[in-house]
Order: sequence, then C-alpha cells, then structure tokens
Amino acid sequence: MNLPRPALVIYLMADRDMVELAEAAVRGGAAAIEIGIPFSDPLADGPVVQRAGQRALRNGMTMDRALALIAELRSRVEVPLIPMTYASPVLARGVRRFCADAAAAGANGLIVPDVPVDEAGELLEACAASRLDLIPLLAPTSPESRIELACRAAGGFVYLVSVAGVTGVREGLSSRVGDLVARVRPHTELRLLIGFGISSPATARAALETGADGVVIGSKAIEVCEAGGAAALEAFVRDIAETVTAFSGV
Repeated sequence: MNLPRPALVIYLMADRDMVELAEAAVRGGAAAIEIGIPFSDPLADGPVVQRAGQRALRNGMTMDRALALIAELRSRVEVPLIPMTYASPVLARGVRRFCADAAAAGANGLIVPDVPVDEAGELLEACAASRLDLIPLLAPTSPESRIELACRAAGGFVYLVSVAGVTGVREGLSSRVGDLVARVRPHTELRLLIGFGISSPATARAALETGADGVVIGSKAIEVCEAGGAAALEAFVRDIAETVTAFSGV
C-alpha cells in the first residue's frame, strides 16, 4: 500500500451512503479510506462510531453488503481501501475466506483491532495469501516487546492510537503521542499514522509535529456527515488536507 507523506486517511462506516461519502472524501484530498464493517460489540469504537454502526445494522448492513459496497467504491476511486472490523465477524466467515473476499472486493489492507499480534498467525497468513496489508494498532501503553512484534508483522502502515481508550473527538492531542512515535520509529520504515481524537486542522498539525507521517480521522468525519452530508464532508476533508499538504513543505 503506497501512501503519500504526510497522509490523510478518512474513516467511514459501511452504510447505504458510504460510497457517495467516500467519493466526496477523496475529492477533498483523502489519501485512503478506512471502512468500518459494523459489529454489535465494537470494543474500540467510541459513541459516535458506535452510533454509526448501529444505524448501519438497522439499515440492514451485513458482511456481504459491506463487501459489495467496497467493490462498488473500488470501481469509482483509486485510493487504498482498508476495511476495519472485529475478530468475531472474520471468524464467522472464515479467516481465509474473509481475506480472499475482501481482496476480491478491492481492499488493500485490513484492521482487526481485537486480534493481538501474538495471536494473529492465521490472520497474517490469510492476509499474505490474499495480498492484504494487516495494519496493527499500537498505543502509548504498548510495551517495547509488543511494538517490535507488531512492526515486524505490519503491512501498509502502523496505526498509532493517541490514547489508551476508544475512538472519539477530543480537543487536543495527548502529550504521550510524541514519545510513542519516537519509540516505534526505530522498528519500521512503514508510515506511522496517528488516530483517535484527530478532529481539526490544529490537532492534525499537532500530530504531524510529533514526527508522524499522517493522521486518521473517524468520529469527526462521521459527525460532519451526519450534520451536512457529502458536501460538508468534502469541505471538511479539504480543510484538513490543506493543513497536511502544507506540512509536507515544512
């Protein structure tokens, strides 16, 4: 998976309006789209993402429908597409079948936050067989041994979680993020992207100032969609993308 540096990744929930919203995000400057596949017990999701997931489930979203949306989106955009889901739906479908189906739909990578790297052997093998990048999450509380193991297995980029908690909009960036970037950097040449709490040009710039290679925005993007739809999302993403692009010249 090739991402620019710095990179802006936008998270959207797989729902009936996802393709339209994702196209708007790409027009605004998103370098990749992370696509949440809704699950009834989303342990890493904060209230905004949970609300979006429950709405998608009420709208009849299933794994098959989510994969069909990814395939439709792939026919319309060229940026990397990264499904994000949980271990239970993957196991229910079968690990190898899920990875093969995601790749056939046009996915480039995969995020499964509740599969720890030291238990991800089957998932790593299935991703490799389907040429999917398995993207790990690391937090400020991650020990050195976990950082080293996760980076060794990582593909695409390494997702750095700004807090030890769930997703959500926050006013500022934790002071621990810079230390996390410094700890992870020696272990990998992959891009290091910061997520959980990035919600504005100011927080995006603060994340990049730590030495990170990009940001992932989810909860705020969903809130913008809820308030104003695709047009509002495109304007929001363009605003963030201008900050990210300007930083590349600093």
